Amino acid sequence: MAARILIIEDNQANRDLMVYLLTAFGHQALAAADGEQGLALARAELPDLILCDLQLPGLDGYGVLRALRADPATRAIPVLVASALPPGEQREALHSAGFNGNLSKSDEPESLLATLQAYLPPALRVALPGAA
Repeated sequence: MAARILIIEDNQANRDLMVYLLTAFGHQALAAADGEQGLALARAELPDLILCDLQLPGLDGYGVLRALRADPATRAIPVLVASALPPGEQREALHSAGFNGNLSKSDEPESLLATLQAYLPPALRVALPGAA
């Protein structure tokens, strides 16, 4: 069984890359180009995990998170931040805001996927290359 992962990212190249990687590793990728579209897709599809950029046109990542947490249907979905900054630099502020975690957009694909999968239930994780 594959996980359904929503990517909310305004940069098309980054969004396309994430969709490609997730699909290549057996997950179902959903994609949105801005916060409003991402929020609507999250409410309609109820994904297993959301990967959200912080700096989005219109409704930013913090606004998306607040709206998701305010809605009983989406409140429990793990939301990770995708950032160009190294994960440690903003971890405390993001955790305080209510994000479940963050990952660096500059990570290698296997590292990025391993980080994402850590937030999925075991039944929805896929085997990664090099994993025992």
